[in-house]
Amino acid sequence: MAKNDIKIESIAHKILVEPWITEATTIAAEANKYVFKVFRDATKVQIKKAIEDLYQVKVLKVWTINVSGKARIRGAIKGRKPGFKKAVVKLEKGNSINIYGEK
Repeated sequence: MAKNDIKIESIAHKILVEPWITEATTIAAEANKYVFKVFRDATKVQIKKAIEDLYQVKVLKVWTINVSGKARIRGAIKGRKPGFKKAVVKLEKGNSINIYGEK
C-alpha cells in the first residue's frame, strides 16, 4: 500500500458513508449520475474530491439533499429516526463507477 493510498482512504471514509442503491439510482447511473449517503457536515467540494480520489473519475457536478428523519411510533413510545444527507454526483462522459463490486 502506497503512502498516497492511505491519504485517499482517510479523506474518503470521513466523507462518504455508502453508495445509495435503489431502482431509481440504478436508472440514474445510466446517465452518469451516482448517489451516495454522506456525513452531514460534508461539503460539495469535499464530496467531489473524495469521489475523484477514491474512484479515479472526473466529477462535473454535485447536488446535496438533506433528508429529514421520520417519526416512528412503537406502542406508546414515540420517537424519530435520524435524518441523513445524500449527494448526487454527475460524472464526465466516459467515466463510470462500479458500485456493485462486479468485475
